[in-house]
Amino acid sequence: MRLTLHARGPQPADEVWERYAVPARWPEWAPYILGVDTAADRIRPGVTGQVRGPLGVTVSFAVTEVDECARTWAWDVALGASASPLNRVRLSLDHGVRPSGAGTRTWLTVHGPPAVVLPYLVPARLSLEMLVRRPARER
Repeated sequence: MRLTLHARGPQPADEVWERYAVPARWPEWAPYILGVDTAADRIRPGVTGQVRGPLGVTVSFAVTEVDECARTWAWDVALGASASPLNRVRLSLDHGVRPSGAGTRTWLTVHGPPAVVLPYLVPARLSLEMLVRRPARER
């Protein structure tokens, strides 16, 4: 199954892109991300790690594509600790950021099994809205 979500908001495209590009910032706009474990300070193809979620849920990820100029990126995530990769639940996610008027338009395309994609739509929509609407935290 493949579904695309869109969101528009007042935050500048450069700021929204930085929120995507720096894994340590993902919890700022995705309330279900409690932390990100990766050695990378910034996304680039080949970056791997884990995203920690509620109730001890952890997903492994690998960034597959990044185009800083176009402000697009893609990654694959896998849920499940099975020894066999065939038993893991996998999703591919494509993201993009574009200036839109005085703010930003962002999108997310999710590819994966309907039993995983459909329940993910609610938190994904919330996160996209927070990404383009919530002011940056003071660091």
